Amino acid sequence: MNQAIANLELANPKALTDQEFMSLSENGNLYEYIDGELIVVANSGVEHGYLALTLGYFLTGFVRTHKLGVTCDSSTAFKMKTGNKRSPDLAFIAKERLQGLKRLPKGFFDGAPDLAVEIISPNNTFEEIHNKLVEYFENGTRLVWVILPDEECVLVYHKPKPSKLLQLEDSLDGEDVIPNFSLALSELFQELSF
Repeated sequence: MNQAIANLELANPKALTDQEFMSLSENGNLYEYIDGELIVVANSGVEHGYLALTLGYFLTGFVRTHKLGVTCDSSTAFKMKTGNKRSPDLAFIAKERLQGLKRLPKGFFDGAPDLAVEIISPNNTFEEIHNKLVEYFENGTRLVWVILPDEECVLVYHKPKPSKLLQLEDSLDGEDVIPNFSLALSELFQELSF
């Protein structure tokens, strides 16, 4: 990371351009930009990474096969109307929002993803997750899955208030956001067997 960016990071994060913000990851950290402050996104444990990659595998395969849009990982920042930059653990953007593009933008996506997935980590707070969800829905998100690994369940949101709780015997449903996508939670929360 160049010294000018390092100085901006410490002295005045409000002055960061999108390019400078993107360059911050060169120091090995991931960031969100919330209400004028740089927030270091803490590393997550193995379980968190495994769940994100497993769900991403099934979701990306389905989305690509059916040409429904694109999926993105947690290193992708979405630019909110407020200027905040949020990074869900997994995201889906519908093809309708990508019309006319031959390639994806190299910078941030303006607005929130159609589907945002958050996997609860030990360092997450209820307030932090709630604030993210409020901002996602204010910026175009239509569906959120909040995965609670310890409880092996998922909270489904259509607005910043949960609409249903899915347990191990249930399945994730893409609803009208990712039509016909379904994944049994037992597939996501499988015990290791090797």
